[in-house]
Amino acid sequence: MPQLLISVTSLQEAQMALQCGADIIDLKDPVQGALGALPLEVVTEVVAFIHAKGPSARRLTSATVGDLPMQPELLRERVLALLQTKADIIKIGFFADLSAGLADYQPCIDALMPIARSGAKLVAVLFAEYEYPSTVISAIGNAGFYGVMLDTAEKNGNTFLDYFSVDEIKAFAERVQAQGLLFGLAGSLNLQHVASASEIAPDYIGFRGGVCMEHQRKSALDSGKIRAIRRIM
Repeated sequence: MPQLLISVTSLQEAQMALQCGADIIDLKDPVQGALGALPLEVVTEVVAFIHAKGPSARRLTSATVGDLPMQPELLRERVLALLQTKADIIKIGFFADLSAGLADYQPCIDALMPIARSGAKLVAVLFAEYEYPSTVISAIGNAGFYGVMLDTAEKNGNTFLDYFSVDEIKAFAERVQAQGLLFGLAGSLNLQHVASASEIAPDYIGFRGGVCMEHQRKSALDSGKIRAIRRIM
């Protein structure tokens, strides 16, 4: 059964997500982009709150470095800074210039390899709209990353189902998991997508817009929507 990831923007939203049954509290700022970063002090506050809970009540935390260009040293510096918050998982978006053909992600992967191999749980976020080199999954696995997440870069209501069939995503998930990596799915998902997403057998499924008021990712969380998804996962 996949775990439930809920993206939150504040301590108050984190508390709501926990009360509604979230397994992973994901910290990001939807106003700042697909993987917009929250201020480090907000991340630290939420992580400290969750870590203060007893072992039976504690949940995983994740946080994003933001919508950053593929510059190795910039990514490395941001990851190191975010690790100081004690977030369990750090997410790094593998963005691309759609007009420039296939991007070379290896320099960024190489820059993050020592951090990943030191034990930091890094998750590479790939986007359904982009085409990636055929070797990117194996390169991520060889570098010691913790996982891969498939998301959408453009928050226009499209999900992975608008770009790939369920069978294609199943094959992608199997490639990821064959590398020993966790696999997550997200990107404009809501209640109606849970069955299709669960069929792919990801390790976790992430939600933001689909659990917000009026399905607007920049709006406040809706506890009823989170509970509805929790009941069927």
